Amino acid sequence: MPRPLLRDSHDVDNVAAFLKALAHPLRLRIVALLSEDAQHVNALAGHLDAAQAIVSQQLRILRMAGLVAVTRQHGQAVYRLVDERLFHLLDCMERRLSTTSREMP
Repeated sequence: MPRPLLRDSHDVDNVAAFLKALAHPLRLRIVALLSEDAQHVNALAGHLDAAQAIVSQQLRILRMAGLVAVTRQHGQAVYRLVDERLFHLLDCMERRLSTTSREMP
């Protein structure tokens, strides 16, 4: 039998912090773009039609939460997802929402 999820308060706190880091539309869009390929902040800003400073702020939150990592290439910061399972989590949520919207009257 699988171990019950979120058994102790430490697990609950960690999951809540993880979800809080994702709980912003722009951060979700950044994660979706990074699930396709690593990108530098200016490319992300262009895809998102958002100011580079705002995208950098959101990337900082994702980086502090351990969801993205940054490396330097030719003097530019390049961001990538730390764990590919994050893409699968978002895919699962998207499928759940599409199922729910079809069930609504």
